[in-house]
Amino acid sequence: MTYAAGRHFLQIPGPTNVPDVVLRAMSAATIDHRGPEFQELGKQLLNDIKPVFGTTNPVVIYPATGTGAWEAALTNTLSPGDTVLSFETGHFATLWQEMARGLGLHVDFVPGDWRHGANPEVVAEKLAADTAHRIKAVCVVHNETSTGVTSRIPEIRAAIDSAGHPALLLVDTISSLGSIDYRHDEWGVDVTVAGSQKGLMLPPGMSFNAISDKALNAAKTACLPKVFWDWGPMLTANERGFFPYTPSTNLMYGLREALRLLYEEGLENVFARHARHAAATRAAVRGWGLEVLCQDEREHSGALTAVLVPEGIDADKVRAVILDRFDMSLGAGLGKLAGKIFRIGHLGAFNDLTLAGTLAGVQMGLTLAGVPADPRGLQDALEHLQND
Repeated sequence: MTYAAGRHFLQIPGPTNVPDVVLRAMSAATIDHRGPEFQELGKQLLNDIKPVFGTTNPVVIYPATGTGAWEAALTNTLSPGDTVLSFETGHFATLWQEMARGLGLHVDFVPGDWRHGANPEVVAEKLAADTAHRIKAVCVVHNETSTGVTSRIPEIRAAIDSAGHPALLLVDTISSLGSIDYRHDEWGVDVTVAGSQKGLMLPPGMSFNAISDKALNAAKTACLPKVFWDWGPMLTANERGFFPYTPSTNLMYGLREALRLLYEEGLENVFARHARHAAATRAAVRGWGLEVLCQDEREHSGALTAVLVPEGIDADKVRAVILDRFDMSLGAGLGKLAGKIFRIGHLGAFNDLTLAGTLAGVQMGLTLAGVPADPRGLQDALEHLQND
């Protein structure tokens, strides 16, 4: 392999680029996770993590990926044979419902086209028809990483309430937390699932459950098997700043710095920055003469943009050209979208010049790969950045 000068552009929608200050924080010496120095860190983080979720309730931190937090959300609130309502909004929503089935739950999986979010009207219809209250939870992916489509969680909460249904609301924010406006308490979410490697600007290896009072009550009678994921021992240990097993100590150092960066910028400013970069990216895509996968203007993701390539073009070959010529990684199409789309990640530690360089690389790569792309696309994006 030849040496590539400059930095690699990691423009997949997670794991994202880790800021230097966060990397340096993680390089500190490991400390005793049963000692007083760690106890102080644990207490601080368990409190400081709450605002990014928009909650004053407990947030559990696992040494695991987001998949683990999915399982924790299900096993702590549900029992074998319970029914959950979920929506086919993309690859990760599909995987979460497959996990639910594997755990012994019944899943009412509403089909979708992967170009729209979960439909609040269908939520209302399904729950209104469930007069026996067999549905115990509604599972929704807030920001579908495979499609760049964001579901409208406040409207889904309103649909549950309009039906007068007691179902829990479980929401995956793995690729939206710290990037897109999210309010666990205000929106009436019962369990929020999140991961470290996207908007929180950390490497993979840490995941989270934010837990409502209603979910804590549900956990008292939930009978799905759980040991590692059990909230009970975790919350008990957390009261003193500790964990029931070895935590991701050095990732916690990084999390402290990442939260400092987010709060110093201000969460509203963070969300506005992501929305602005997403709008500029869509301007480029449309200027190139290509199509954004998301079809509902209310549901465009601030974290990533999925781009449809023309019929007969292999999106993975486009990605390969861009990686080879410009040392930039773009997200692949997953599941039924494999080879049909590529995904541009624009989340985390990201600014105007990074986006400009990213879109320039995509535009050059499209041309080299034989995809007709009007060069006006990049200019449209730059004008958006200059004028917005």
